[in-house]
Amino acid sequence: MKNKQFVIVGLGRFGSSLGRELIQLGYEVLGIDRDEEAVQEMSDVLTHTVSADCTDEEALRSLGVRNFDCGVVAIGDDIQSSILTTIILKDLGVKKVVAKAMSELHGRVLEKIGVDRVVYPERDMGIRVAHQLVSPNLLDYIELSKEYTIAELAVPKCLNGKSLSEINPRARFGCSIVAINKPQGIIIAPTATDILSERDVMVVIGTNNQIEQFEEAVIR
Repeated sequence: MKNKQFVIVGLGRFGSSLGRELIQLGYEVLGIDRDEEAVQEMSDVLTHTVSADCTDEEALRSLGVRNFDCGVVAIGDDIQSSILTTIILKDLGVKKVVAKAMSELHGRVLEKIGVDRVVYPERDMGIRVAHQLVSPNLLDYIELSKEYTIAELAVPKCLNGKSLSEINPRARFGCSIVAINKPQGIIIAPTATDILSERDVMVVIGTNNQIEQFEEAVIR
């Protein structure tokens, strides 16, 4: 199976942070920005970097962006360019398009034009988003504070049929499974004897670090 490939349009703080983390996780990343200085700064970090006008459909087509698994529109200060770039990526057939929104209104517009996911920088930091994009088990999360997160994690095959006492995330990692969403209904405050199955979703609370350790040790 080929490695996932990402294209990031906009190499500001968010785009650069996201790109660095995806590279650290072992993925290929093409970075695009009209600012040659930003492109140069990331040229030794990302797989490829290109200086181009992201609102020029022909320029993006010639870069082969349609062949990428995921396109991230990380443009920070130009809402019009953000929206136009998003439309172009969708039209060119990028499989999944994620876009950064500067406001709730901007986010609503992005949703209207068919973005797969809207990212709000004040809620979703680049490193956290990178893990979410590449982890099939992390379905959603809510940052309660800078430290604490509630995450929805799909139960993988390796945990099928296991009880919460067998997994014991609180003793091992410090995080807690506070609910299990089963096809037949949700279990709030599950007990140690509750059994997980592959179609379940675990609702986990803990620090970002605790949840990441739980994911890495138990799920991936």
